[in-house]
Amino acid sequence: MSERLGPLPEHDLTDAQRAVAREVSDGPRGAVYGPFIPLLRSPELMMHAQRMGEYLRYRSALGVRLSELAILVTARRWDQQVEWAIHAPIAVQAGIPAAVIAAIAARERPGDMLVDETVVHDFCVQLHEQKAVSDAVYADALALFGEQGVVDLVGICGYYALLAMVMNVARTPVVDGEAWRLPE
Repeated sequence: MSERLGPLPEHDLTDAQRAVAREVSDGPRGAVYGPFIPLLRSPELMMHAQRMGEYLRYRSALGVRLSELAILVTARRWDQQVEWAIHAPIAVQAGIPAAVIAAIAARERPGDMLVDETVVHDFCVQLHEQKAVSDAVYADALALFGEQGVVDLVGICGYYALLAMVMNVARTPVVDGEAWRLPE
């Protein structure tokens, strides 16, 4: 399959596209890559999405370790190779065990997770599969993360599902991270 909505030549960018690309490049991401390439076609959507994503990825109430776990569960649910290749190494650096990551990649429920990891995993899986979470999983998440943490967790699932949809439609290729490929 060929890539759709690939990179735009610099000289073809509108002023609005240049401005939002500069905002992304000047922020913590440091460059326009992955989902932001196809999102450039809608600069206002890209601007709002990247700002939400910046909060959810770098400053959510869950912290980086649990946010990265939620991102991986979402990437796997959407079979999103780029998201996986970007976030699996970050998850390892943030403290998610390689065995947990491998189980998620294999579509298995990881064993030996910490309590907070178990709650995040189960919450995300239920939300993606059932479009809701059980009272028990909600209560566990609320007890550990509070209301803001629960809402941020839903936000992470929704935001990274949006990015996965954009990249799946655009057929965004994995540039680096071949070692972090999801099994078909």
